[in-house]
Amino acid sequence: MSTRDLVQEALHSLEANKGRSLLTILGIVIGIASVIAMTSLIGGIQNSLVNSLGLNAARMVEIYSSQELTDSDVEKLRKLVPQIEQIGIVDSAYSEYKVGDKSYTVMAHGVDSDMLDAVGASKIVAGRTYNGIESKSGARVALIGRGGAEQLYGNEQDALGKTIKVSSGEVQIVGVIDGGNESMGSLNLYMPRAAIAELYGDDNPSFPSVTALAAEGTDMDKLCKTIESKVRSIKGISKDDEYDSVSVSSMKSAIDSLNSFMGAFSLIMGAVAGISLLVGGIGIMNMMLTSVTERIREIGIRRALGASRRDITAQFLAESSALCVTGGLLGVLIGYLLAWGLAMFAAGSGVLSELGASGQITPSFSIATVLLAFAVSVGIGVIFGFNPARRAAKLDPVECLRYQ
Repeated sequence: MSTRDLVQEALHSLEANKGRSLLTILGIVIGIASVIAMTSLIGGIQNSLVNSLGLNAARMVEIYSSQELTDSDVEKLRKLVPQIEQIGIVDSAYSEYKVGDKSYTVMAHGVDSDMLDAVGASKIVAGRTYNGIESKSGARVALIGRGGAEQLYGNEQDALGKTIKVSSGEVQIVGVIDGGNESMGSLNLYMPRAAIAELYGDDNPSFPSVTALAAEGTDMDKLCKTIESKVRSIKGISKDDEYDSVSVSSMKSAIDSLNSFMGAFSLIMGAVAGISLLVGGIGIMNMMLTSVTERIREIGIRRALGASRRDITAQFLAESSALCVTGGLLGVLIGYLLAWGLAMFAAGSGVLSELGASGQITPSFSIATVLLAFAVSVGIGVIFGFNPARRAAKLDPVECLRYQ
């Protein structure tokens, strides 16, 4: 029997039992759709979280010392560690901002204009960044994250030119950046260091830290150890000092941990969705066993006309495979639509903001995942269809013709 004949026979069999065929492949459809939707959505959330940290997040290094680092110390580090592309002090402070009956926690970051790229605050989506002159003069201008702009004003453009009360004064929003890591009820602002020092003062002081941006291709683990050694040398802090300490951490480790967690979560969700495929496979086996019983006389006639056991096996395997292929195609399509629907729901419900990301979720569709899910569905058709097919092939043609 040719491949063309097998396909035609399989399709004819499915068409003859449309209702039963549809119900049988439902498990396959649900399984494939779940796998595609969940892995794509989790991948999209993962990308959104990483992107919210900034394009240079993997190259960022945070430096903490119990003995506060000065501008002079930072300049020494710049010269001692050539792998550092940018380095500077970032001043951070908290305050409350009330609008009507709503209250927001403002996290203000004092960042000079030449360090905006290092802290991931240089990707402008509306307006502009502040320049070097504004940094030195302590101009009361600020950048706000996209999520904060949407919370306060609904969109990025409406945020431009607005003022926000920060501690003892106000700052004017001149730009909106992509990211910002705002959660609901919190805002992130970036402004010149001189401005944050003036606004917060001694009564509500800021807390300085040092941020560095490594050059492309730098071994981050090795760099962190080198920086820690140099800081200890500059400040005269030994490793076994009980009172003073130095800590150097890289965002790369945090990103690697996030990727590992999301990868494991995706694997678990895929395994749960795979249970539907197993259930669907059992359903296919049940249908094929029923089909064999119903078509005993047909099998006997085919054998009497010269069909071999191999032909009978191939016929029933083709039918079970056709069921799974159809279910796989429908599952991929539904999974694609479902992923976009869940992504729009998650973005609209504020789930992204709660997770610390901003913007829309774009499902991350992997061709490899789609092909794997589709291959699994075909494999299920072959595996679960093999036993009924072999049972049909082993029937005695004489007994089949006698069957009423």
